[in-house]
Amino acid sequence: MPLLLRALLLAVIVYEFLSDIRGWRGLSWGHPALRPLLALAALALHPRNTSWRQRAPALALAAFPALLIQATAAGVRRRSLDSRATLRPGLYDDCTVARVDIPMPEAFMPGLYVVPRSGAQAAVAVLHGSGCDKTYFAWRLTNALLRQSMAVLLVDLDGHGENPRVQRYPQMLECAVESVRWLRTRHPRVGIVGISLGGCLAARAAAEGLEIDALAIMEAPPVLRFDNHDRLQEARTLLQPYVIDLLREASIAHLGSAVFRLVRAQRTPSIRAAISTWDLIAACDLCGSLSRLAMPLLLVYGERDAIVKPAQAEEVWRAAPPGATMLLVPDAGHLTLILHPEALQRTAAWMARHLRV
Repeated sequence: MPLLLRALLLAVIVYEFLSDIRGWRGLSWGHPALRPLLALAALALHPRNTSWRQRAPALALAAFPALLIQATAAGVRRRSLDSRATLRPGLYDDCTVARVDIPMPEAFMPGLYVVPRSGAQAAVAVLHGSGCDKTYFAWRLTNALLRQSMAVLLVDLDGHGENPRVQRYPQMLECAVESVRWLRTRHPRVGIVGISLGGCLAARAAAEGLEIDALAIMEAPPVLRFDNHDRLQEARTLLQPYVIDLLREASIAHLGSAVFRLVRAQRTPSIRAAISTWDLIAACDLCGSLSRLAMPLLLVYGERDAIVKPAQAEEVWRAAPPGATMLLVPDAGHLTLILHPEALQRTAAWMARHLRV
């Protein structure tokens, strides 16, 4: 057998072993029961009668084609593996997911209502960021909140997802108001997790009188100020182990699509808007809003965020009322904070402490 073909097959087997060991089901085409056979195949393919000076170039040339073969085979084998499936309406072992349409002063707000099977006294409304929707990389945060025995309401903000309303100000504050009002009829304690734009809206609504029991704001900007260099810098933060570990939860095809959506949301967000996101965030006046808050407040920012830079996070912290808590995540950027397991777990635990009945 030609040396290059041996190297190609051997590289595919190595990729399969690595995927299996790391638990990357989305990049695996095999089954744990195949491990002994794969080990025997690797021994048989190892070119014993050639020097490392010959083997190394062959392995180097085979590495990328083998990765393409591995990804293609895994894509076919795991095509149904989709982490978003846990947010589809239905009955699951640990929770129920229901599609809801929340009445608004004009039209309605689509949402997903996720409740632990054992019930919940406390609930959290999640307001997503600009260019996103209610399911946008929301499963890790949702699961973290569910593990703390809290219900979760994921909504589409005006101008986003399935929401028929247009992004306007101040009408968009009604998304926070009506989310909390809807949850209050079902749970005695209600909090909000606001992500980026969603955090600005939640803070402004609370400053104008919305009663919530706890507020967690993630990576919300006081103003938007970034360029293409910042976007490129932000894209580099995707190369983090906890991002690659999404392969545990999704196929390579679904993950590729999700990452594309993640980047596109920052570059060309699909929004039906009567006001730009830049002007909307300026109108929310995050820092001015925070100074008027009295409820427990958590601020979560990534130290590698190139969209909301560390200096802006510091500006937000200075505007926060006494007693607020700040969480800086060293290896998170604007695109990846919503995927950071430890940050999400700490946010959920903080929310649970402040929503105890």
